[in-house]
Amino acid sequence: MKRNENPIDRIIRVLFGTTLGALVAFKVVTGTAAVALGVVGGILIVTGLVGVCGIYAILGLSTCKVPGKC
Repeated sequence: MKRNENPIDRIIRVLFGTTLGALVAFKVVTGTAAVALGVVGGILIVTGLVGVCGIYAILGLSTCKVPGKC
């Protein structure tokens, strides 16, 4: 798959995902909410590292100014 996230988008995703993971790891959030936030945080980290967002791909969106150059 072609990358569809620009570098700023990727950094924000990784930082937000890490923040959500920290909330779960430090037990600020517990129970079902912790599981949900952990999953969302993990997805954000993976998509940020890989540079491909499945939802963007389905909707035909891209935050890259020049497709394929991100």
